[in-house]
Amino acid sequence: MPDGGYADTYSPRKVLDDPSFRILASGEAPAPDANIAAFYNPNHEIHLVEKPRPTPGPGQVLVHVRSTGICGSDVHFWKHGRVGDSMVVTDECGSGHESAGEVIEIGEGVTQWKVGDRVAIEAGVPCSKPSCDYCRVGRYNACPDVVFFSTPPFHGTLTRYHLHPAEWLHRLPDSLSFEEGSLCEPLAVALAGIERAGLRLGDPTLICGAGPIGLVSLLSARAAGAEPIVITDLFQSRLDFAKKLVPGVRTVLIERGLTPKDAAQKIKAAADGPVKVAIECSGVESSVHTAVHAAQFGGKVFIIGVGKNEQVFPFMHLSANEIDISFQYRYANQYPKAIRLVAGGLINLKPLVTHRFKLEEAVSAFHIAADPSQGAIKVQIQD
Repeated sequence: MPDGGYADTYSPRKVLDDPSFRILASGEAPAPDANIAAFYNPNHEIHLVEKPRPTPGPGQVLVHVRSTGICGSDVHFWKHGRVGDSMVVTDECGSGHESAGEVIEIGEGVTQWKVGDRVAIEAGVPCSKPSCDYCRVGRYNACPDVVFFSTPPFHGTLTRYHLHPAEWLHRLPDSLSFEEGSLCEPLAVALAGIERAGLRLGDPTLICGAGPIGLVSLLSARAAGAEPIVITDLFQSRLDFAKKLVPGVRTVLIERGLTPKDAAQKIKAAADGPVKVAIECSGVESSVHTAVHAAQFGGKVFIIGVGKNEQVFPFMHLSANEIDISFQYRYANQYPKAIRLVAGGLINLKPLVTHRFKLEEAVSAFHIAADPSQGAIKVQIQD
Protein backbone atom coordinates (compact mmCIF):
# COMPACT_ATOMS: atom_id res chain seq x y z
CA MET A 1 0.00 0.00 0.00
CA PRO A 2 1.27 3.55 -0.68
CA ASP A 3 2.80 5.09 2.41
CA GLY A 4 2.80 8.78 1.57
CA GLY A 5 0.23 11.50 1.01
CA TYR A 6 -3.30 10.44 1.94
CA ALA A 7 -2.79 6.68 2.23
CA ASP A 8 -3.06 6.60 6.01
CA THR A 9 -6.02 8.99 6.05
CA TYR A 10 -7.97 6.72 3.72
CA SER A 11 -6.65 3.38 4.99
CA PRO A 12 -9.30 0.74 4.28
CA ARG A 13 -8.71 -0.78 7.72
CA LYS A 14 -10.33 2.26 9.34
CA VAL A 15 -13.61 1.17 7.75
CA LEU A 16 -13.24 -2.62 7.86
CA ASP A 17 -12.15 -2.68 11.52
CA ASP A 18 -14.84 -0.28 12.71
CA PRO A 19 -17.45 -2.01 14.92
CA SER A 20 -20.27 -0.52 12.85
CA PHE A 21 -19.06 -2.10 9.59
CA ARG A 22 -21.22 -4.99 8.47
CA ILE A 23 -22.26 -6.77 5.29
CA LEU A 24 -26.00 -6.71 4.65
CA ALA A 25 -27.71 -9.99 3.92
CA SER A 26 -29.24 -10.39 0.46
CA GLY A 27 -32.57 -8.54 0.44
CA GLU A 28 -31.93 -6.87 3.81
CA ALA A 29 -33.13 -3.26 3.91
CA PRO A 30 -30.59 -0.82 5.37
CA ALA A 31 -31.52 1.78 7.95
CA PRO A 32 -32.77 4.99 6.24
CA ASP A 33 -29.84 7.13 7.43
CA ALA A 34 -27.13 4.45 7.21
CA ASN A 35 -23.93 5.10 5.28
CA ILE A 36 -24.35 2.25 2.81
CA ALA A 37 -21.99 1.32 -0.01
CA ALA A 38 -21.48 -1.37 -2.65
CA PHE A 39 -18.47 -3.62 -1.95
CA TYR A 40 -16.84 -6.52 -3.79
CA ASN A 41 -14.39 -9.10 -2.41
CA PRO A 42 -11.91 -11.80 -3.50
CA ASN A 43 -14.77 -14.34 -3.70
CA HIS A 44 -16.27 -12.27 -6.57
CA GLU A 45 -19.28 -11.29 -4.49
CA ILE A 46 -21.02 -7.93 -4.73
CA HIS A 47 -23.15 -6.72 -1.82
CA LEU A 48 -24.28 -3.74 0.19
CA VAL A 49 -22.52 -2.85 3.43
CA GLU A 50 -23.15 -0.45 6.26
CA LYS A 51 -20.08 1.52 7.30
CA PRO A 52 -19.32 4.41 9.64
CA ARG A 53 -20.26 7.93 8.64
CA PRO A 54 -16.96 9.84 8.52
CA THR A 55 -16.25 13.19 10.15
CA PRO A 56 -14.19 15.71 8.17
CA GLY A 57 -10.82 16.66 9.62
CA PRO A 58 -8.65 19.64 8.66
CA GLY A 59 -8.77 20.29 4.92
CA GLN A 60 -11.50 17.72 4.34
CA VAL A 61 -15.09 17.87 3.12
CA LEU A 62 -17.93 15.41 3.69
CA VAL A 63 -19.94 14.90 0.51
CA HIS A 64 -23.38 13.35 0.20
CA VAL A 65 -22.79 11.42 -3.03
CA ARG A 66 -25.82 11.99 -5.21
CA SER A 67 -24.84 10.24 -8.45
CA THR A 68 -22.27 7.56 -9.35
CA GLY A 69 -21.65 5.76 -12.63
CA ILE A 70 -20.54 2.14 -12.81
CA CYS A 71 -17.26 1.84 -14.70
CA GLY A 72 -16.04 -1.22 -16.56
CA SER A 73 -13.17 -1.44 -14.07
CA ASP A 74 -15.68 -1.74 -11.20
CA VAL A 75 -17.25 -4.74 -12.92
CA HIS A 76 -13.80 -6.15 -13.69
CA PHE A 77 -12.69 -5.95 -10.05
CA TRP A 78 -15.89 -7.72 -9.02
CA LYS A 79 -15.77 -10.43 -11.65
CA HIS A 80 -12.01 -11.00 -11.99
CA GLY A 81 -10.55 -9.59 -8.77
CA ARG A 82 -7.77 -7.63 -10.42
CA VAL A 83 -6.63 -5.31 -13.17
CA GLY A 84 -3.05 -6.22 -13.99
CA ASP A 85 -0.61 -7.28 -11.28
CA SER A 86 -0.66 -4.16 -9.10
CA MET A 87 -4.41 -3.69 -8.59
CA VAL A 88 -5.71 -6.78 -6.82
CA VAL A 89 -8.79 -7.26 -4.61
CA THR A 90 -7.53 -8.86 -1.39
CA ASP A 91 -10.35 -7.94 1.03
CA GLU A 92 -13.74 -6.27 1.09
CA CYS A 93 -13.32 -3.22 -1.16
CA GLY A 94 -15.71 -0.37 -1.92
CA SER A 95 -16.59 0.32 -5.55
CA GLY A 96 -17.16 3.46 -7.60
CA HIS A 97 -15.09 6.42 -8.73
CA GLU A 98 -17.40 8.33 -11.11
CA SER A 99 -19.24 10.52 -8.61
CA ALA A 100 -20.73 13.91 -7.87
CA GLY A 101 -22.60 15.19 -4.86
CA GLU A 102 -23.38 17.89 -2.33
CA VAL A 103 -21.17 19.26 0.44
CA ILE A 104 -22.81 18.58 3.82
CA GLU A 105 -19.92 19.19 6.28
CA ILE A 106 -16.58 20.98 6.10
CA GLY A 107 -13.46 20.50 8.18
CA GLU A 108 -11.15 23.00 9.83
CA GLY A 109 -9.40 25.37 7.44
CA VAL A 110 -11.70 24.75 4.48
CA THR A 111 -12.67 28.12 3.03
CA GLN A 112 -13.45 27.40 -0.63
CA TRP A 113 -16.52 25.27 0.09
CA LYS A 114 -19.70 25.70 2.08
CA VAL A 115 -22.58 23.41 2.95
CA GLY A 116 -24.86 23.01 -0.05
CA ASP A 117 -22.18 23.42 -2.73
CA ARG A 118 -22.49 20.99 -5.64
CA VAL A 119 -19.28 19.25 -6.64
CA ALA A 120 -17.71 16.66 -8.92
CA ILE A 121 -15.31 14.34 -7.10
CA GLU A 122 -11.91 13.75 -8.70
CA ALA A 123 -11.23 10.20 -7.52
CA GLY A 124 -7.44 10.16 -7.89
CA VAL A 125 -5.82 12.04 -5.00
CA PRO A 126 -2.02 12.30 -5.31
CA CYS A 127 0.37 13.09 -2.48
CA SER A 128 0.87 16.68 -3.78
CA LYS A 129 4.24 16.88 -2.02
CA PRO A 130 6.97 19.15 -3.44
CA SER A 131 9.33 16.18 -3.17
CA CYS A 132 7.22 14.19 -5.66
CA ASP A 133 8.54 14.84 -9.17
CA TYR A 134 5.31 13.82 -10.87
CA CYS A 135 3.09 15.99 -8.67
CA ARG A 136 5.46 18.93 -8.97
CA VAL A 137 5.40 18.93 -12.79
CA GLY A 138 1.63 18.36 -13.02
CA ARG A 139 1.65 14.70 -14.11
CA TYR A 140 0.08 13.67 -10.86
CA ASN A 141 -1.58 10.58 -12.36
CA ALA A 142 1.88 8.99 -12.05
CA CYS A 143 2.25 9.81 -8.33
CA PRO A 144 3.45 6.59 -6.65
CA ASP A 145 1.50 7.44 -3.51
CA VAL A 146 -1.81 8.25 -5.19
CA VAL A 147 -5.03 7.22 -3.48
CA PHE A 148 -7.43 6.31 -6.28
CA PHE A 149 -10.80 5.56 -4.77
CA SER A 150 -12.18 2.11 -5.72
CA THR A 151 -8.76 0.84 -6.83
CA PRO A 152 -7.78 -1.78 -4.23
CA PRO A 153 -7.13 -1.44 -1.41
CA PHE A 154 -8.90 1.93 -1.21
CA HIS A 155 -12.68 2.05 -0.90
CA GLY A 156 -14.65 3.85 -3.58
CA THR A 157 -17.15 6.66 -3.84
CA LEU A 158 -20.25 4.50 -4.45
CA THR A 159 -21.49 5.27 -0.98
CA ARG A 160 -23.88 7.69 0.69
CA TYR A 161 -21.28 9.78 2.52
CA HIS A 162 -17.76 10.20 1.21
CA LEU A 163 -14.84 12.07 2.83
CA HIS A 164 -12.62 13.93 0.36
CA PRO A 165 -9.76 16.46 0.39
CA ALA A 166 -11.21 19.90 -0.30
CA GLU A 167 -8.71 20.70 -3.06
CA TRP A 168 -9.70 17.66 -5.15
CA LEU A 169 -13.34 18.66 -5.59
CA HIS A 170 -14.60 20.64 -8.59
CA ARG A 171 -17.49 23.08 -8.51
CA LEU A 172 -20.50 22.20 -10.66
CA PRO A 173 -22.30 25.09 -12.37
CA ASP A 174 -26.02 25.32 -11.69
CA SER A 175 -26.70 24.20 -15.26
CA LEU A 176 -25.05 20.79 -14.70
CA SER A 177 -26.86 17.94 -12.96
CA PHE A 178 -25.18 15.59 -10.49
CA GLU A 179 -25.45 12.93 -13.18
CA GLU A 180 -23.50 15.07 -15.65
CA GLY A 181 -20.99 15.83 -12.90
CA SER A 182 -20.34 12.13 -12.37
CA LEU A 183 -19.96 11.60 -16.13
CA CYS A 184 -17.13 14.13 -16.12
CA GLU A 185 -14.89 11.31 -14.84
CA PRO A 186 -15.04 9.13 -17.97
CA LEU A 187 -15.01 12.34 -20.00
CA ALA A 188 -11.72 13.25 -18.29
CA VAL A 189 -10.28 9.94 -19.53
CA ALA A 190 -11.31 10.71 -23.10
CA LEU A 191 -10.08 14.31 -22.97
CA ALA A 192 -6.69 13.19 -21.74
CA GLY A 193 -6.52 10.82 -24.71
CA ILE A 194 -7.55 13.51 -27.21
CA GLU A 195 -4.96 15.90 -25.78
CA ARG A 196 -2.09 13.42 -25.68
CA ALA A 197 -2.92 12.00 -29.12
CA GLY A 198 -2.40 15.47 -30.56
CA LEU A 199 -5.70 15.41 -32.46
CA ARG A 200 -6.21 18.57 -34.50
CA LEU A 201 -9.03 20.22 -36.43
CA GLY A 202 -9.90 18.18 -39.52
CA ASP A 203 -7.85 15.09 -38.64
CA PRO A 204 -9.31 11.84 -40.05
CA THR A 205 -9.87 9.83 -36.87
CA LEU A 206 -10.67 6.24 -35.95
CA ILE A 207 -12.19 5.21 -32.62
CA CYS A 208 -11.98 1.49 -31.87
CA GLY A 209 -14.77 0.34 -29.56
CA ALA A 210 -18.19 1.91 -28.98
CA GLY A 211 -18.40 1.26 -25.25
CA PRO A 212 -18.66 4.13 -22.74
CA ILE A 213 -15.05 5.34 -23.19
CA GLY A 214 -15.29 4.97 -26.96
CA LEU A 215 -18.49 7.00 -26.98
CA VAL A 216 -17.14 9.83 -24.81
CA SER A 217 -14.03 9.77 -27.04
CA LEU A 218 -16.36 10.13 -30.02
CA LEU A 219 -18.06 13.13 -28.43
CA SER A 220 -14.67 14.64 -27.56
CA ALA A 221 -13.22 14.04 -31.03
CA ARG A 222 -16.24 15.68 -32.63
CA ALA A 223 -15.94 18.67 -30.29
CA ALA A 224 -12.23 18.89 -31.20
CA GLY A 225 -13.11 19.08 -34.90
CA ALA A 226 -12.02 15.65 -36.14
CA GLU A 227 -13.40 14.82 -39.60
CA PRO A 228 -14.18 12.23 -40.73
CA ILE A 229 -14.64 10.06 -37.67
CA VAL A 230 -15.01 6.29 -38.00
CA ILE A 231 -16.05 4.16 -35.02
CA THR A 232 -15.91 0.37 -34.85
CA ASP A 233 -17.50 -2.29 -32.68
CA LEU A 234 -18.48 -5.95 -32.68
CA PHE A 235 -22.12 -5.12 -31.96
CA GLN A 236 -24.39 -3.27 -34.40
CA SER A 237 -26.55 -2.00 -31.52
CA ARG A 238 -23.61 -0.03 -30.13
CA LEU A 239 -22.81 1.41 -33.55
CA ASP A 240 -26.46 2.44 -33.89
CA PHE A 241 -26.19 4.17 -30.51
CA ALA A 242 -23.04 5.97 -31.68
CA LYS A 243 -24.84 7.13 -34.83
CA LYS A 244 -27.66 8.61 -32.76
CA LEU A 245 -25.14 10.29 -30.47
CA VAL A 246 -23.11 11.83 -33.33
CA PRO A 247 -25.10 11.56 -36.59
CA GLY A 248 -22.07 12.40 -38.74
CA VAL A 249 -19.96 9.47 -37.52
CA ARG A 250 -19.17 6.66 -39.94
CA THR A 251 -19.66 3.20 -38.46
CA VAL A 252 -17.90 -0.07 -39.26
CA LEU A 253 -19.08 -3.40 -37.88
CA ILE A 254 -16.19 -5.77 -37.15
CA GLU A 255 -17.40 -9.28 -37.90
CA ARG A 256 -15.93 -12.04 -35.76
CA GLY A 257 -13.21 -13.87 -37.66
CA LEU A 258 -12.31 -10.83 -39.78
CA THR A 259 -8.53 -10.34 -39.91
CA PRO A 260 -7.09 -7.01 -38.69
CA LYS A 261 -5.87 -6.17 -42.19
CA ASP A 262 -9.30 -6.83 -43.70
CA ALA A 263 -10.97 -4.81 -40.93
CA ALA A 264 -8.52 -1.98 -41.64
CA GLN A 265 -9.52 -2.03 -45.31
CA LYS A 266 -13.17 -1.57 -44.32
CA ILE A 267 -12.18 1.34 -42.09
CA LYS A 268 -10.12 3.04 -44.81
CA ALA A 269 -12.99 2.65 -47.24
CA ALA A 270 -15.36 4.29 -44.74
CA ALA A 271 -12.87 7.10 -44.02
CA ASP A 272 -11.97 7.67 -47.69
CA GLY A 273 -8.39 6.79 -46.87
CA PRO A 274 -6.09 5.97 -43.95
CA VAL A 275 -6.61 7.85 -40.67
CA LYS A 276 -4.19 10.24 -39.03
CA VAL A 277 -5.23 9.42 -35.46
CA ALA A 278 -6.58 6.13 -34.10
CA ILE A 279 -7.92 6.07 -30.56
CA GLU A 280 -8.09 2.47 -29.35
CA CYS A 281 -10.60 2.03 -26.51
CA SER A 282 -10.87 -1.75 -26.14
CA GLY A 283 -7.34 -2.92 -25.30
CA VAL A 284 -7.91 -6.02 -27.44
CA GLU A 285 -4.82 -7.10 -29.39
CA SER A 286 -6.63 -7.64 -32.69
CA SER A 287 -8.22 -4.20 -32.41
CA VAL A 288 -4.82 -2.60 -31.84
CA HIS A 289 -3.55 -4.38 -34.98
CA THR A 290 -6.56 -3.07 -36.90
CA ALA A 291 -5.85 0.48 -35.76
CA VAL A 292 -2.20 0.16 -36.81
CA HIS A 293 -3.10 -1.05 -40.29
CA ALA A 294 -5.72 1.68 -40.70
CA ALA A 295 -3.25 4.47 -39.85
CA GLN A 296 -1.47 6.60 -42.43
CA PHE A 297 2.29 7.00 -42.74
CA GLY A 298 3.35 9.14 -39.79
CA GLY A 299 0.03 8.54 -38.02
CA LYS A 300 -0.65 7.97 -34.35
CA VAL A 301 -2.26 5.02 -32.57
CA PHE A 302 -3.25 6.07 -29.07
CA ILE A 303 -4.32 3.28 -26.71
CA ILE A 304 -6.74 4.12 -23.91
CA GLY A 305 -8.09 0.59 -23.57
CA VAL A 306 -6.94 -1.87 -20.91
CA GLY A 307 -5.93 -5.32 -22.16
CA LYS A 308 -3.94 -8.40 -21.28
CA ASN A 309 -0.48 -7.96 -19.78
CA GLU A 310 1.52 -9.02 -22.84
CA GLN A 311 0.57 -8.44 -26.47
CA VAL A 312 2.24 -8.76 -29.87
CA PHE A 313 2.29 -5.72 -32.16
CA PRO A 314 3.12 -5.52 -35.91
CA PHE A 315 6.56 -4.09 -35.20
CA MET A 316 7.92 -3.71 -38.73
CA HIS A 317 4.69 -2.22 -40.10
CA LEU A 318 4.86 0.39 -37.35
CA SER A 319 8.54 1.01 -38.06
CA ALA A 320 8.32 1.17 -41.86
CA ASN A 321 5.37 3.57 -41.67
CA GLU A 322 6.64 5.75 -38.81
CA ILE A 323 3.44 5.14 -36.89
CA ASP A 324 3.68 6.29 -33.29
CA ILE A 325 2.01 4.22 -30.60
CA SER A 326 1.25 5.71 -27.18
CA PHE A 327 -0.61 4.76 -24.03
CA GLN A 328 -2.58 6.41 -21.25
CA TYR A 329 -2.78 5.89 -17.51
CA ARG A 330 -5.85 7.58 -16.03
CA TYR A 331 -5.69 11.38 -16.46
CA ALA A 332 -4.40 14.63 -15.01
CA ASN A 333 -5.60 18.25 -15.23
CA GLN A 334 -8.78 17.38 -17.14
CA TYR A 335 -11.71 17.99 -14.76
CA PRO A 336 -12.00 21.78 -15.16
CA LYS A 337 -11.88 21.36 -18.95
CA ALA A 338 -14.51 18.62 -18.84
CA ILE A 339 -16.88 20.77 -16.79
CA ARG A 340 -16.38 23.77 -19.11
CA LEU A 341 -17.09 21.71 -22.22
CA VAL A 342 -20.31 20.23 -20.82
CA ALA A 343 -21.51 23.53 -19.32
CA GLY A 344 -20.73 25.32 -22.59
CA GLY A 345 -22.79 22.87 -24.63
CA LEU A 346 -19.91 21.49 -26.68
CA ILE A 347 -20.35 17.98 -25.26
CA ASN A 348 -23.71 16.47 -24.31
CA LEU A 349 -23.27 13.52 -21.92
CA LYS A 350 -26.94 13.01 -21.05
CA PRO A 351 -27.74 10.41 -23.75
CA LEU A 352 -25.05 8.06 -22.41
CA VAL A 353 -27.14 7.10 -19.37
CA THR A 354 -29.34 4.13 -20.21
CA HIS A 355 -30.18 2.79 -16.73
CA ARG A 356 -30.76 4.43 -13.34
CA PHE A 357 -31.00 2.83 -9.88
CA LYS A 358 -31.35 3.93 -6.28
CA LEU A 359 -28.34 3.44 -4.01
CA GLU A 360 -30.19 0.65 -2.21
CA GLU A 361 -30.45 -1.13 -5.58
CA ALA A 362 -26.72 -0.97 -6.34
CA VAL A 363 -26.30 -4.76 -6.48
CA SER A 364 -28.98 -5.01 -9.17
CA ALA A 365 -27.30 -2.14 -11.01
CA PHE A 366 -24.02 -4.06 -11.11
CA HIS A 367 -25.71 -7.12 -12.58
CA ILE A 368 -27.25 -5.00 -15.34
CA ALA A 369 -23.90 -3.29 -16.06
CA ALA A 370 -22.15 -6.68 -16.27
CA ASP A 371 -24.66 -8.27 -18.68
CA PRO A 372 -24.08 -7.28 -22.33
CA SER A 373 -27.56 -8.54 -23.27
CA GLN A 374 -29.09 -5.68 -21.24
CA GLY A 375 -27.73 -3.09 -23.67
CA ALA A 376 -26.43 -0.81 -20.93
CA ILE A 377 -24.08 1.99 -21.92
CA LYS A 378 -23.80 3.88 -18.64
CA VAL A 379 -25.56 2.73 -15.47
CA GLN A 380 -26.10 5.44 -12.86
CA ILE A 381 -26.78 4.98 -9.14
CA GLN A 382 -28.49 7.92 -7.45
CA ASP A 383 -29.25 8.90 -3.88
